[in-house]
Amino acid sequence: MKKRLSLGLIALAVLGGGGWWAKQQAAHAPKPAQFRSSEIDEGAITQVVMANGNLQPVTVVTVGSQVSGTVAQRLVDFNDKVSKGQVLLRLDPANFEARVRQARAGMRSAEAQVAFARGNFERNEALVAKGFLSLPQRDQSKRELDAALAQVELSRAQLDAAQTDLGNSVIRSPVDGVVIKRSVDVGQTVAASFQTPELFLIAKDLRQMVIQTNVSEADVGLLREGQPVRFVVDAFPNREFEGKVQQFRLNATNTQGVVTYTVIVDVPNEDGELKPGMTAQTRIVVAQRPKALRLATAALRFVPTEEELKASAAAGAASAPAAAASAASAPVNRPDDDGVLSTLRGSSRVYKVYTVDKEQRLTAHEVTVGISNTKFTELLSGNLKRGDAVITRRIPKDGSKDGL
Repeated sequence: MKKRLSLGLIALAVLGGGGWWAKQQAAHAPKPAQFRSSEIDEGAITQVVMANGNLQPVTVVTVGSQVSGTVAQRLVDFNDKVSKGQVLLRLDPANFEARVRQARAGMRSAEAQVAFARGNFERNEALVAKGFLSLPQRDQSKRELDAALAQVELSRAQLDAAQTDLGNSVIRSPVDGVVIKRSVDVGQTVAASFQTPELFLIAKDLRQMVIQTNVSEADVGLLREGQPVRFVVDAFPNREFEGKVQQFRLNATNTQGVVTYTVIVDVPNEDGELKPGMTAQTRIVVAQRPKALRLATAALRFVPTEEELKASAAAGAASAPAAAASAASAPVNRPDDDGVLSTLRGSSRVYKVYTVDKEQRLTAHEVTVGISNTKFTELLSGNLKRGDAVITRRIPKDGSKDGL
C-alpha cells in the first residue's frame, strides 16, 4: 500500500514538473508572426506612366472634290503608293466640257458686241467733230461700248470658272504617300454642294508614326518632352518597341469628371511592321535610378489597427524594462500631426512605415521617399538602413490569402 502511494506521488510530481517546464518553454518561445515583412535593399528603380493610345501616321491628307459629278474612273486603291500630282480619280467630264463650250460661245458673243459698239462710237465721234451729231448721242454710244467691254470680262471669268471645274474633275494626289482609305468607286455620285466630300485618305510617310495617348491629370506633372517610351501592340505581344515623347498638349479633356491630357509619342517605323490604328500599351519612363536604397511600395500603404497597437504596447510592457518598452513602441503620431494635413519635411511628404521585432512589437518610422513604382520605392531619409525589414501586410488569422 505504501509502495503504491509513493509511486502515485512520484507520478504527480513528474506530471507537475513536466507541465511547469512546458509552460516555461511556451513563455519563452517566439510568438507566431502576424505580419509579412520585406527587407530594404539597394537596386534599380524605374518609374513609368502607363497610358494606352493608337498608332497614327504623322501626316494624313484628306483628298476631296470641289465639284460634283459621277465617278468615271478610279485609278488607285487601298495601300497603293502614290506620288504628288498623280491622277487618283476622274469624274464624268461631259457636263464640265459643255459648260466650257457654253462659256466660250458667250465670250465670242460679248466680243462681237464690243466690236459693234466700238464701231458705233468711232462713227459718232467723227460725226460730232464735223458738227453732224450732238454730244449726248456720242456719250450714249460710249456707254454702250463700256457695257460691251464689261460683258467680255464677265464672259472671260465664266470661261475661266468652267475650265477650272473641268480641271477639278480630275482628282490628283497632293503629296507622296500611301492610300490608307478609299471612300468612292466607279459609278458613285460625288456631291460637293455643301461640304467637300472625302474621297481618299493619304498617309504621307508610314516610316515615321506617332502614338496619341491620353494621360491622367495625376501623372502629367512627371512628363517632359524627349522622355523615352516603351510600348507593345497586340500584333507583336513578345516584342517591345521604343519611342519618345514629342509633345504634351495643354488642351485638357474632361469626360464625366475624369481629366486627361493628350501626349504625342514619336515612333520610328522603318521596317513598316507597325500599322495605322494599332492599339499601343505605352510606358513612359519618367525617372530611373540604377542604384538606390529601396523599400517595398506596399510598406507605405500598411497602417496598423488600434488593436494591433494596443497588443504591441502590452507586449513591450510585459517583456522589457520601461525604458526599453518606451523605445520599442515609439510614438505613432507626431505632436504637430493634426490628422488632416500631411506632415512635410522640406517640400517632401513624410510617410510612416513600421518594423516588428520577435515579440511582435511595432515601431513606427518616419521616412521621405523619391521615385516609385508598383514594387519598389526609393528611400531618401529616415532612420532605416539596408537590411531592415519593414511590414508590408498582415497575416490573416484564418490562414487565407494575405490582406493589406
